[in-house]
Amino acid sequence: MTIGVVGLGYVGLTLTAALADKGFIVHGADVSPTVIDTLSQGRSHIFEPGVEEIFAARVGNGVHVAAELPRDTVDVAVISVSTPVDESTRRPNLANLASAARSVAATCRPGTLVVVRSTVPVGTSRKVVLPELRAAWGDDVKLVMAPERTIQGQALRELVELPQVVGGLDEASLRAGVEFFSGLAQTVVEVSDLETAEMVKLSNNCHTDLIYSFGNEIALIAEQHGLDPLEVLRAANVGYPRPDLAKPGYVGGGCLSKDPYIMLDSAGDYEPYLVGQARALNEFLPKHVADTVVRLLAEARGETRGLRLAVLGWAYKGWPPTDDMRGTPIADMMPIFSAAGITVTGHDPMVTEDVIRQYGGDPVSLDKAFTDADAILVINDHPDYRSIEVTELLGDSRPALIFDSWRILDSAAVEALGIRYAGLGYLPSAPAAPAVPSVSAVSA
Repeated sequence: MTIGVVGLGYVGLTLTAALADKGFIVHGADVSPTVIDTLSQGRSHIFEPGVEEIFAARVGNGVHVAAELPRDTVDVAVISVSTPVDESTRRPNLANLASAARSVAATCRPGTLVVVRSTVPVGTSRKVVLPELRAAWGDDVKLVMAPERTIQGQALRELVELPQVVGGLDEASLRAGVEFFSGLAQTVVEVSDLETAEMVKLSNNCHTDLIYSFGNEIALIAEQHGLDPLEVLRAANVGYPRPDLAKPGYVGGGCLSKDPYIMLDSAGDYEPYLVGQARALNEFLPKHVADTVVRLLAEARGETRGLRLAVLGWAYKGWPPTDDMRGTPIADMMPIFSAAGITVTGHDPMVTEDVIRQYGGDPVSLDKAFTDADAILVINDHPDYRSIEVTELLGDSRPALIFDSWRILDSAAVEALGIRYAGLGYLPSAPAAPAVPSVSAVSA
């Protein structure tokens, strides 16, 4: 089969690579000349393990990229364009989806199977995509919705191992969709219609946002009582048969920072109790941490203006590693640090120095981050940070504070140096500074 993929962002790019790896001929289309140029050279514009290797081996030989799909060529056209949420109204913008549907209708034969892969409000495939196809093809339309549900860092594996959910416009569409995805994935789950498949994706991501928000709520309440939230959660989970409570942490990325708003847009006259509140709590957390870091620095130094804060981890998550800045906590933190007069330096194993500068940071090496700062803030849990030997990196340096969001550093080693150690919901008192030997004791 020959497959067309419209939209070569994260979703379309990884699907193209996975299909090519299965032996499909794939034509990818994207409106960005930069994306097309990069992929044409066998390079990937997005970090995802395995993708660049597939493009390097297959581009021009099984994988072809251009501004639009070749005319009357593909058997299946997958729409995987972005569906952004407006920053002010929080309403989804479906212009890219409608444009992609028109492009598919213009370049593909009637009866081509069209797959909506983009995340959309419930009802969108039928209300936005279907009319564009019928306007060009009449009733000769096969349309399915098959949501993308992979995790960054493991997409190529999950595209094969995770069940692919497929809902069709009609029985003929469903059968064509099941046949297509059976050539990619080990399991295909059929659902009754387009709308059910649309809601599956929203349900998965909103539930993830919700369970993470509960861990964050526990942390914020524990903070009020001087408790260790990780101890609370660990004890709550040990041997208890109900679902594990999640550790506190920042919740970002392209999906979790957007899809709850798409679910809210799907709610109609019903006003959801949980989805919006969970998202609001997770968006509050980075601001709360930034305010806390400023307050603790002020307590330690008396004044924050002119102080230097080293931020480790600028991508929205550290594991699996990614360079994705969508929904990154630092975006909401930087205005608070700037208002306090704090200079922010930055390090991330995956994020380029140019991107760190775009977000307002001064790039530094990991060594310098520890030796040339008044405080250190660890935002993500990249493996490089998990392996840090604090005493070796600090040397004689004594920052006033290390705020370890994910609690991955050696807290005892930090406190033994007289440095205050804190984390999400965890604010123990500052340790006493280690005693400095007197001159006579040294000479003796």
